[in-house]
Amino acid sequence: MPPEVQNDHPPICDYEGSDYQQRFWEQGERQYEDQVEAVAIRRLLPSNGKLLLEVGAGAGRNTPRYHGYQRIVVMDYSTTQLEQAQQRLGTDPRYIYVAADVYKLPFVDGLFDGVTMIRVIHHLAEAPRALAQLRQVMQPRGVFLLEFANKRNLKAILRYWAGRQTWNPFTPEQVEYIPLNFDFHPHTMRGWLKEAGFRIERQLSVSHFRMGWLKRNIPLGLLVGADAALQPTGALWQYTPSLFYRMRANDQGASAGQGFFKCPECGTPLPEQVGDVLACPGCQRRWGRVNGIYNFKSSS
Repeated sequence: MPPEVQNDHPPICDYEGSDYQQRFWEQGERQYEDQVEAVAIRRLLPSNGKLLLEVGAGAGRNTPRYHGYQRIVVMDYSTTQLEQAQQRLGTDPRYIYVAADVYKLPFVDGLFDGVTMIRVIHHLAEAPRALAQLRQVMQPRGVFLLEFANKRNLKAILRYWAGRQTWNPFTPEQVEYIPLNFDFHPHTMRGWLKEAGFRIERQLSVSHFRMGWLKRNIPLGLLVGADAALQPTGALWQYTPSLFYRMRANDQGASAGQGFFKCPECGTPLPEQVGDVLACPGCQRRWGRVNGIYNFKSSS
């Protein structure tokens, strides 16, 4: 999707109107990637919790995998992706659908005891800014599960050594290989996470066999089983294209208090909605709820 630019706001990769779920996952022969990510989620996510924020939920591919949480905020920037998630997930009252910007989250501080962000941060031009936002809305010692695209993966290293790739996979800066698609060096990501207030508990290397020939010629169950066996090696070395980290928020910051939403523009806690409207007493903006989706992308 082309980037959306809002004044001095970081550009946003907007999947509005996209058939990403069908084209990339269902027709793109990515059952292997989907299943090895499911293994990583089962290993890293707590078996239970109260309130989870799923950032960049898209059409809800991973949402059912968070079944141990009492409530789940299914958040994406795209309202059409959230509509697809509604079709997939149904009317389960545990799910709260929110269209919002990860750089300006519409939640009060210290609200969530769990956050996941999978296949999302590689679209963020200012990842540290988003990580700071996530820490702000998390409870002390809340669990954060992050997946990111690894710049220092084996395929990139071999292409660089063979002269088929200009960028160096060993240098710390992020690389934007196509617009708003970034790979990150693990050392750099760990530094950003520490600065944002997170402590890494576990690291997994995922998608060891993300090669077309292998996926076409080796039975899916064998590939997934082999990847599952190798994932714990992420504690020692990280050369796969996808890395999963489980972290704890530090002990500082707000605990869950009163309220749920805040105005993403001025930060004022929002009172209870009247009908389908949340009116901000601070800046007078009005945020709506349409077809079961809270929309914080635009106000009236």
